[in-house]
This record gives sequence, C-alpha cells and structure tokens, in this order.
Amino acid sequence: MVVSKKTPAKKAESTEFAVIKTGGKQYRVAVGDVVTIEKILGEHKEGDAVVFDKVLLVDDGKNTTIGTPYIDGAKVTGALTKIGKAKKVEVMKYKAKSRYLKIRGHRQPYFKVTIEKIK
Repeated sequence: MVVSKKTPAKKAESTEFAVIKTGGKQYRVAVGDVVTIEKILGEHKEGDAVVFDKVLLVDDGKNTTIGTPYIDGAKVTGALTKIGKAKKVEVMKYKAKSRYLKIRGHRQPYFKVTIEKIK
C-alpha cells in the first residue's frame, strides 16, 4: 500500500534578512515583515518611523555579517503600524481556610512594526 504525503507549500522568503535586538529579545526580520515587539520608551504614535540600531546579523543572500555583539553602522528601519495591549493575564493569590484571596490583572503593551529597510 502506497501512502502519498502532501508537502506544505513553502513561503517565499526574501533573500535579505537581519537579526535585531529590542526589548531584551531577538527577532529575525526581512523587508515587509510585521513584527510584534515590546513597547519602546518615549512618546510614539502610529505611523512614526522606528530605527533599530542594535543589529546582530545581516545576510544579503551572498554575504553574512555577524556583529561582536552589534554591527557598526547597520540599521533596520520600520514604521509603527499599531500600538496596543495584549490580552489580560490574571494573577491570583489564595490561602485556604483563611478567607484570603487577591486577584490582579496585567495587560502588556506592545508595538506592531512593519520592516521597511535593512542597511
């Protein structure tokens, strides 16, 4: 008996990508990607340009440049498309037999950024 397997279609990737560091996390980005990142300090509004200067790696399809820890002069530029808050996370403290109950909630702020240029 022959079983045929369907292979999932691969997403077309652009040849140029970079690895950036922001908010204590690292992200692999390419031009056109939409990335959800931690909130950046300062006054920002939707439509603002965001520049990431902590670039760890750049690959243009032919050459790969790795920083120690960052690449001097490398920048990734994006546009801030959305400012929002994540779903609420509830934290509960409870002690049995003592009528003690505390419930707290937290909504983490985030930015959605569309990557426009890697240089």
